Amino acid sequence: MRVIPAIDIINGQCVRLTQGDYNLKKVYNEDPLEVAKMFEDAGIQYLHLVDLDGAKSGHIVNEKVLETIAGKTSLQVDFGGGIKSDEDIKKALHAGARQVTCGSIAVKNPIKVQEWGDKFGFEAIIIGADVKDRKIAVQGWTQATTLSVEDLLHKYLSDGFEYVICTDIATDGMLQGPNFELYEDLLNIFPTIKLIASGGVSSMDDLKKLDVLGVEGAIIGKAIYESKITLKELELYHA
Repeated sequence: MRVIPAIDIINGQCVRLTQGDYNLKKVYNEDPLEVAKMFEDAGIQYLHLVDLDGAKSGHIVNEKVLETIAGKTSLQVDFGGGIKSDEDIKKALHAGARQVTCGSIAVKNPIKVQEWGDKFGFEAIIIGADVKDRKIAVQGWTQATTLSVEDLLHKYLSDGFEYVICTDIATDGMLQGPNFELYEDLLNIFPTIKLIASGGVSSMDDLKKLDVLGVEGAIIGKAIYESKITLKELELYHA
């Protein structure tokens, strides 16, 4: 299982939100590159970078942060937030993203996302499934939909996509553990899925449980910044 620390960006700063609420923002570092280098120094290879300004505004805003981190570290970055157009996805990949996450647009414009998969390769696209009560939420989690996570994933996985980041909004930033039941169900329904769990990881025990479940990756955010999980523990986990 890949361990994937998260850096969320607002105004160029490294922040974390609670349950996606922009009013519950906490700044952890004014220099995202410094944080990324700390991850790299701990032997971590991957990074989940989210442009929260982009998610809110509907187009990439913090591409310079992506470009700096991709250019000055060896981290393999998946990037999301505000990717809505051909220009956005080209900008993200050109700036150094190894993969891009398509969240709201995967719901609102599946034809466009399919075009991107055909053009850039299915492995370059992660379908972002932000879930509340098994229903998809969009626009930085500010809009609920009636679309079930199962229906969304059935469409994309049958079309050739494999990578999915599934974030349980109810657990994100709460440090109370992931939604193991949701991930287990999705793995049973979709045996070929490369499922990346996101939301609620609060301890090394949580990581180990996700590993046993069979998720392809696990994103860790607030648990690192609040020292619930140390970089030393992550380093030893992969040693």
